[in-house]
Amino acid sequence: MAAAGAVEAQTDDSGGLSAICTDRPTKSDSACSVEPGHWQLESDLFNGAFQRADGVTTDTWYVTNPTLKYGLAPNIDVEANMVPFAFVTTRGASGSDTQSGNGDLYLRLKDTVLASGPVQIGLVPYVKAPTARTGLGDGAWETGFNMPITIPLNGAVSLTVSPEFDALKDRAQDGRHFNTSQTIDISYSLPKGYTASAELWGDWNADPAGASRQYSFDLVATKAVGKLFQLDGGVFFGLNRATPGVQIFTGLSQKW
Repeated sequence: MAAAGAVEAQTDDSGGLSAICTDRPTKSDSACSVEPGHWQLESDLFNGAFQRADGVTTDTWYVTNPTLKYGLAPNIDVEANMVPFAFVTTRGASGSDTQSGNGDLYLRLKDTVLASGPVQIGLVPYVKAPTARTGLGDGAWETGFNMPITIPLNGAVSLTVSPEFDALKDRAQDGRHFNTSQTIDISYSLPKGYTASAELWGDWNADPAGASRQYSFDLVATKAVGKLFQLDGGVFFGLNRATPGVQIFTGLSQKW
């Protein structure tokens, strides 16, 4: 089995497919891609994030969050992600407000530029289409890329780093500004198909209207059910006031 940050190269006994390798459930991507002509679905079953800052409470719930992948060529796949339904409730001294609807559409291409050998490297450019309603999205086309790098430390432990660089819309004008994030993930393979991961994540946003930084410490676990199906769950802990204090989720992934 393989979780985010743990690349599995062995082949199973059905159809020659490798064991499932996913980007979820950590915030870091994995370097692996889906085999040509095959599909993979990765999704939350539920996902809730809770933030308390400056007297304002923000609760965000996703009703699933599917990413569908299709293998185009050896080491290359295409991916689409959109939250079909989200609730965002904000409460403060002036009252409460709830926004609901679908999220933005993310289209990605993953190229495993280094697929052989112990170290694996991926390149993942993306574009975001503004399909979310006002209040759930910023109404702008945005783009960026990340570069997941997975390094085995021994037979059971792997290290993944996944730097990302984005061009995001300014809050106060129509220009674009620089955003970057970094994840450092340690994954440990356990008996009976379990994997446990711990991760540090940081995001640095250089919006001219006000720069911001977010940090979290994340704990996740996965369970492989056969070669092509995976269950997962986890909790993210915010490390500063700009980051949701707690985010909890569970999900699943299937390849075919």
